[in-house]
Order: sequence, then C-alpha cells, then structure tokens
Amino acid sequence: MKWFPVLLLAFTAPLLAAPVRTDHAEAELVAERTAWLAGAPNSVALRLKPQEGWHTYWRNPGDSGIPTKIEWTLPAGWSASEIQWPYPSVHRLGGLVNYGYGEETLHLVELQAPAKLGEAPVTVQATAKWLVCADICVPGTAALSLTLPTAEIATSDPQWSPRFFETRKRLPAADALAGTFAIEGGEVRVQVANAALAGAARADFFPFASDLINHGAPQRVELANGTLRLAQAQSASFTRAPTRVDGVVVVHGAGAQAYTVNATPGVVATVALAPVAAPAAAVPETRVLLALGLALLGGLILNLMPCVFPVLSIKAVSVLESRRGDPAAERAHALAYAAGVIGSCVSVAIALALLRSGGALLGWGFQLQSPVFVTVLAYVMFALGLSLSGLVQFGTSLMGVGQGLVEKGGYAGSFFTGVLAVIVASPCTAPFMGPALGYALTQPLLVSALIFAALGLGLALPFLLLGFVPALGAWLPRPGAWMETFKQFMAFPLYLSAVALLWVLGRQSSMDAVALALCGMVALGFAFWLWSAANRGPARTILAVLAFAAAAGVLAHPLIRTQSPPSSATATASHESFSEQRLAALRSQGRAVFINFTADWCITCKVNEKIVFENDAVKKAVAASGIVWMMADWTNPDPEITAALTRFGRSGVPLYVVYPKHGEPEILPQILTPALLIDAITKASRDPAVMPANAGIQEFLQ
Repeated sequence: MKWFPVLLLAFTAPLLAAPVRTDHAEAELVAERTAWLAGAPNSVALRLKPQEGWHTYWRNPGDSGIPTKIEWTLPAGWSASEIQWPYPSVHRLGGLVNYGYGEETLHLVELQAPAKLGEAPVTVQATAKWLVCADICVPGTAALSLTLPTAEIATSDPQWSPRFFETRKRLPAADALAGTFAIEGGEVRVQVANAALAGAARADFFPFASDLINHGAPQRVELANGTLRLAQAQSASFTRAPTRVDGVVVVHGAGAQAYTVNATPGVVATVALAPVAAPAAAVPETRVLLALGLALLGGLILNLMPCVFPVLSIKAVSVLESRRGDPAAERAHALAYAAGVIGSCVSVAIALALLRSGGALLGWGFQLQSPVFVTVLAYVMFALGLSLSGLVQFGTSLMGVGQGLVEKGGYAGSFFTGVLAVIVASPCTAPFMGPALGYALTQPLLVSALIFAALGLGLALPFLLLGFVPALGAWLPRPGAWMETFKQFMAFPLYLSAVALLWVLGRQSSMDAVALALCGMVALGFAFWLWSAANRGPARTILAVLAFAAAAGVLAHPLIRTQSPPSSATATASHESFSEQRLAALRSQGRAVFINFTADWCITCKVNEKIVFENDAVKKAVAASGIVWMMADWTNPDPEITAALTRFGRSGVPLYVVYPKHGEPEILPQILTPALLIDAITKASRDPAVMPANAGIQEFLQ
C-alpha cells in the first residue's frame, strides 16, 4: 500500500500539470524522464507553443521583443541552470528583423537534485514570462509546476524524450569555436577557421549582443576550406567596440549544425560575396529556373517600356536600312546586337556583385544615382539625336546608323547599340524583372550573371528573331526614300530623353547644374558641327577639340557632381519621408501604411504617379482610409532605402508595399491601376475583427 500514492500520482500528474493556455500561446513544464534522480541533473523544459503565425523570442530577440524568462521556485538543495537555447529562425515584419521561434519549442533547463531525496514525490514550480508577436505583440505569463516521483533509476518519458532529443540537435555543439573579429567601415566582420566547418554550403550568424549588428542589413558570408568569414553592417546603437564577439553560427550542409563562436579582436579581410551567399550547387534548381524565366519575360517586356524606345528606334532604322537580301549579314547584326545587350547585362551583374561585396548597397539603375552619369547619358542622347537629324555623321561603324551596317564595320555599331539599350533601360523596371533581379543579387556570381544574361536575352529577342526568322521580315515595310524622313523623325524621342535626363539632374543637384549641362550640350553640338565640316582645316579642328574639351570639362564642375536631397523626399501634409524608425512606430500604433519606393529617374515610377497617384478617386480613398503614405525616394543613394528594397527581394524601383493594420505586408504590382490601388488601400485600412489588448505590456517589460 505504501506505493499506492506514488502510483496514483503517476496516473494523475499529467492531469494536474495540464498546459496553461494564454492569448496566442500554450505553456507547460515537461520532463525528459518519468522520475527525479537524486544527486544528478534532471532535464526539464518550458514548452512554449505559439499560435500559428505568431512567434516567441530567442535570447537576443533582434530589433524588438524580449527573450523568454523562467523564474524558479525550487525545494531546498535544488538548483537550476540557465536556459539552453536552440538556434532560432528569422522573423521579418517590414523593416524589423527578429530572432525567435514560430513553432513548438522546448526551452531546456537542467535541475540539479540534492544527493538525497525522500520517497515522497517532489514538486518544482516556475513562473514563465514571454512575449508572443505577429504584427502586434501580447505579453504572456504562467505559473507552472511539475510533480514527479523520485527513483534510483528512471526511464525516459515516451512522450517527451524524443522531443528533448530533437531539441538537442538544435543546440550549439559542446565545444565553442574560436575566431577573430574586426569592426571597420561601418560593418562587423567575423572569421572562424575550423575543420568542423568543412563541407558546409551556407551559414547564418546570430550574435548574443543585440546592439552589435544591424539585424535587418544583408549578411555577407564566405565559406571555403573550413574557413567562415561573414560581414554585416553595425547597429545604429553601436557605441564602442566590444572586447569579444560571441554568438551562434548555424552551418548548413547535409544537415544543420550550430556552434557557439567566441571571437576576439583580430584582422578580418573584406568579405567579397553577396548577401546570404551560397554555392551554385546548393541553390534550388526550381528557384533558379523560375528566376531565369521571369528575367527572360521581364527583358522581353522591357522592349515596350518608354525608356528603351529611343534606342530601339535607332536599331529599327538600322534593321530597315540593312535589308538588302543578305540573310547571313542580318543574322550577324542580330548576334552582334544581342552580344552587346547580354554582355552589358552580365557586366552590370559583375559590377553590382563587386560593389556590394565592398559594402555598397546598390541595385538596378544605381548608375543613374550619379549626376555625372546622368549628364553623360544626356550628352549621348543629344548627340544621337543630332546624328539621326542629319546634322552630324559619326561614321558607319558608330551606333549602327546608315548603310554601312551591312558592311563589316557595321557590326561594331550593332554591338554598341545593344550596349546603349541596356544603359538607357536602367530607368525602367518591367513586370517580372523585380523578383528576378532581387533574387539574383542574393545568389553567387555565376547564378546572378545567368539571371542577368536571361534578362539581356529577353531584351534582345525581338531583333534576334528578325535576324534568324526571315519570314518575319515580310511584315516590315520595304526600304525607300521615306526612310530618311523616318530616321529624322526618330531623332525627337532622343531629344525628349535628353530633356528628361536634364530634369533628373535638376532634381539630383540644382537648376544651376541643369544650366551648366545645357551649356555643355551647346558646346558638344558646336564641336560636332565644326568636326563634320567638309572643308575642315586646322583652325576648325583646334576649335572642335576645344569645344569637346569644354563639354567634357562641365562633367568635372562641382555643380554637376554635387547631390542634394530630392524635393519629393521632403515630408508634406499628405506624405512622410520613409525611415525604418518611423515605420516601426506606425506599426506599433496599429496604423496602415503605404510605401512608395520611387526615384525621379524611374520612368515607370513617374507614369504610375501621374496616372494613378494623382487620380482623384485614389486621393479620396487615401484621405478616407487614414492610411499613412510614405515616400522612399531613391533618386540619390540611400543605404536605408536600399536595405529595405533588399529585404523585400527587390533590386530597384518601383516597389509598392502596403502594410495593413493587422497582417503581413503586401507587395503590389509594378504597373498599377487606380482600381487596384484603391482596393489595396481599403483592405489595409480595415480594422481587424478582434483587436488583442496590449494592456499590461509596460508592466511586463518591467
């Protein structure tokens, strides 16, 4: 009969220790074995199971949140270890990045029992506190207890022992890895060399300190021959270099293994790879194929975008003039044009990879953030317009204009026309391009270059088809005297492109810079007029060289090189300037937010703004909804905006994001309509059916 209470307890304990259910989470204490062992560590755990779509926090919660805590009330002689934290997963909400657990998780603790235990069952008690979050956060607390009999030999609990085993697989290995760290150029770099890292395909680093890195910034990783090097922008809260950097690195190969890293000050070279780099063999094939398909389709649609039209007009003229019945020559010109397009796209991919490896946050169209580049491109558009107008001739090998395209020298013209097509395409982002290029910039160089090459193939495809499918040529008009008039007419889109670029320059710098650039264009036109004269003598040649030098000298003037914040980035009564801090504040208040990622040089952005954003019905919907409208102006370089674009998997603008009052952000299409935007704003501004109370959160945080 003396065993009866013990047997009764064994059957009733599960009922007495039923899980505590609170708002959006479930908690209980569980044990790995069925009884307490005297004089030994006893493995127990706080089991937390958040509601689907919610998460709790790791020891370093990231940008917001607080870690889970356990306050123990133990019998005399007992002691408790700290929580053994499984490595976390990343949870993103807009610009915030948090580390935590979105699924059932065991927070392991070792309870050391005294050397002697009586025969009576022993009860341990604990108060657990946690924060559970989705797009809002709700604090949770529970008073928990666990009662088990004592025994000299205890068997594993069949219900919980397997879960303890799985949790331990997510704990860092027993032996910590030594490493070095350096803080240079606004970023934190860590290097670890250990044979345990050999064969790893990728890695993630989670620091213990919350004020060390900018958690939302891209993490660049290099893994080779058992050496791990990673770099990430330092936190805005960073004040001084620590004496040691500790954290958990999770390496992924055949499986995942976590290691504790203890890094001391040392020399760490610049990490060269793009964010979250992975070897080409480790990239899922289906995602690469999808990105290639989207890039190809985006490049094809790019031919219809207004920014590319002026250069396509040059190519169209060349195609019409080169139709002399020589299929081999037409194919050669098509291939030369495609080589220029694809080669330029691949060059852009390489340039972006190299610049981003140096810490620069750049994306598609980044070159147009330079006033000097914008001025040069305006010069090129103006000069090509002069050529099509017949006021100046550059020769048969330049830009593929004229009868010389059918000759050998014309192939260079076709090639450079393809190069120019890519340059002037950068202000536009066609549908399907955004996801493809955003994905490309997170991949190794080879994969990134392939995706950019697919974009170039799509852009070059119409003229490739004309060159290789002679039957399509039957749809084109026959060459004739009308061609000269058509060629001169096509000069005017180029002049308009030059005007648009000068407008962008004015937004980037000042109207004084525009006036100076116009003087440079006049000097350029004067130089071409002098140079193209049939009876050009030494005096005209010298004057032409001086005029060319004057036009080039404009590019070195401080007015052209100086950038000033675009006026559209200024907060107004109806628009706010984008900032991560302001966005986080609005989200914490439960406000709906619309973010317009734009740039003055982005043609697609400006078309949407004129046709959609200035629509009266859209304006009324915005006013009625109370949604906060934020402008993220990328006309000039802005690392915060570039980082935000990267987090949304985009490499350029436009990008339109709607944050509803309750739920996850939604990315809208790049080509908007008033009806689509009104519908998105209306849905985002609706109050959720149930608004969880935030009462008591301040007391909980205390």
